[in-house]
Amino acid sequence: MDIINKLSILADAAKYDVSCSSSGSTRANQPGGIGNAYKAGICHTWTDDGRCVSLLKILLSNDCIYDCAYCVNRRSNDRPRATFSPNEVADLTINFYRRNYIEGLFLSSGVLRSPDDTMINLIRAVTILRKEHRFNGYVHAKAIPGASAYLIEQLGLLVDRMSVNIELPTEQSLGMLAPQKTRDSIFAPMRFISSRINEAKETKRQSLQKTQKNLSLSVSRFVPAGQTTQLIIGATPETDLSILRLSEGLYGKLGLKRVYYSAYMAVNEGRNLPALVTAPPLLREHRLYQADWLLRFYGFTTAEIVDERSPSLDMELDPKAAWALRNLNLFPLDVNKADYEQILRIPGIGVKSAKRLVVARRARRLRHEDLKKLGVVMKRANHFLTCDGRAEGMTASPERLKFFLSDKPARQQLTLPFDPVLF
Repeated sequence: MDIINKLSILADAAKYDVSCSSSGSTRANQPGGIGNAYKAGICHTWTDDGRCVSLLKILLSNDCIYDCAYCVNRRSNDRPRATFSPNEVADLTINFYRRNYIEGLFLSSGVLRSPDDTMINLIRAVTILRKEHRFNGYVHAKAIPGASAYLIEQLGLLVDRMSVNIELPTEQSLGMLAPQKTRDSIFAPMRFISSRINEAKETKRQSLQKTQKNLSLSVSRFVPAGQTTQLIIGATPETDLSILRLSEGLYGKLGLKRVYYSAYMAVNEGRNLPALVTAPPLLREHRLYQADWLLRFYGFTTAEIVDERSPSLDMELDPKAAWALRNLNLFPLDVNKADYEQILRIPGIGVKSAKRLVVARRARRLRHEDLKKLGVVMKRANHFLTCDGRAEGMTASPERLKFFLSDKPARQQLTLPFDPVLF
């Protein structure tokens, strides 16, 4: 099979993996090399701060020894199969880069023969790219669950970001849809990557201290852009509460950069799979991203967003508005007096506008007409704030407020919430 046919098959097979966001890296460039991983301004995927960047997104192979019920590349599916050699991956990346199509590489794979064999091929591909082609660009690679810690470390020293996809949130779900995988085989490499990232940060801190004392300490970069993971939404019966609790733990205990949520798409048939006769649950995916944003940037906890009595996110309201309606006793807030953390909880005020507001009120007391200039969405925020005791929002019942705040456009507009002002 020629390389163009392989590319067609393996690029198509990679499209179901959404955890490929890039945010640049601090990896040192090699003198005389090509490419640059540092905050490259390009296209096709999204950075943490909303920039669009391009990555060549492929699988090393779509052959797999596993037969996961939800996966399009499962062993029992009758579909075209292809495998790149490590040299082909490196050559493709360099050729695409030289044509200005891409700025980096996202490389995953089905499990060939064994997790360790697959990892060895991934390492060879990235080594050729880094050492022979002296490619300094961004590389995001998948760590294969079940591979040895030594191989994961070798790959981590070569790439900028790594990810291990959890896919299914619980052991029970894995047993039902992916019985050849175990929860420990997935979380063990995640814990290892997290510990090595922390070690690298500590080594860097010690290096800075020794530099100030005119001493030297060798610092090796290990996954400098951090790690991510992906969860499939709707393939199994877990509630939003259990999913957000898992995400909160991953952020807090393992320091993940991002958790990605992927609405289940019915690409296979099976007795344990949900029979989706309509579209994938995209609105639920959208709400989970919004809730995730609250966990990461707004100081919320999972218990404030959903709880045992209401374990599912409201499909009519974004999670921040839903929380505000449940806690009307905390409002209205005076924007000239409230703390930054309190202001962040007002619907219609995002991270950027909250920061602008706090800075602007140092110069003079803010009026309602000032807030819109600072980026506040007044048609939402008016119901929850005052300026020196003066309110201009409508006094309404909780039912009427829910009507005013219902996010009807979100039913059609289901893109990722990269703009925090949406909340």
